Amino acid sequence: MSSQPTTRKTYFNYLEAPTMSVLILGLILFIGLHSIRIVADDWRSRQIERIGLNRWKAIYSLLAATSLVLIVVGFSMARHHPVLLYVPPMWLRHLNGALMLIALILFPAARVPNNMIKGRLHHPQVLAVKTWAFGHLLANGMLHDVVLFGAFLLWAVVLFAASRRRDRRLGTVYPAGTVKATVITVVAGVVLWALFAFWLHNALFGVNPMA
Repeated sequence: MSSQPTTRKTYFNYLEAPTMSVLILGLILFIGLHSIRIVADDWRSRQIERIGLNRWKAIYSLLAATSLVLIVVGFSMARHHPVLLYVPPMWLRHLNGALMLIALILFPAARVPNNMIKGRLHHPQVLAVKTWAFGHLLANGMLHDVVLFGAFLLWAVVLFAASRRRDRRLGTVYPAGTVKATVITVVAGVVLWALFAFWLHNALFGVNPMA
């Protein structure tokens, strides 16, 4: 019975530690910046009118890059002080590999013109983030993993709902798409998945997802 408060205290101390603070600061900055259209779309429009679109994009890009650096650095620091929350079974890690294939097909679907995936789902990039985050929550049980991927999953869920509401309000219509563009999208996604699964993930993060 006495171990539970001690464990809870350890988690809170860890969240307050400098290593985790960097990660949390990066997440707050990134998610806050990318949630402006959800909570303050009118304010965003006024700022663009006041300072100009190019200056807005420059400031936005600088803050976004800063937030990503903080997330990467904070996550790397936190990995050196792991706190285990749960141990996922191996089959969940394999499931994450399948979910990553879906996520990496959804990601180029946001960019390849006139593909059927975007025509059907409307916001495939947000769904890619949601799938990526959910899969990694299944496959990783450290506290820093839960903070990172849990934050992105929650943000993606809220952003997708807000984006669909905005589409309905504006009457946005997405083209149905063509088979050719869809095949290009799927092939691009499979190639991306193979690169990450067999090389990039291990090179960038020191973790072999195929092991």
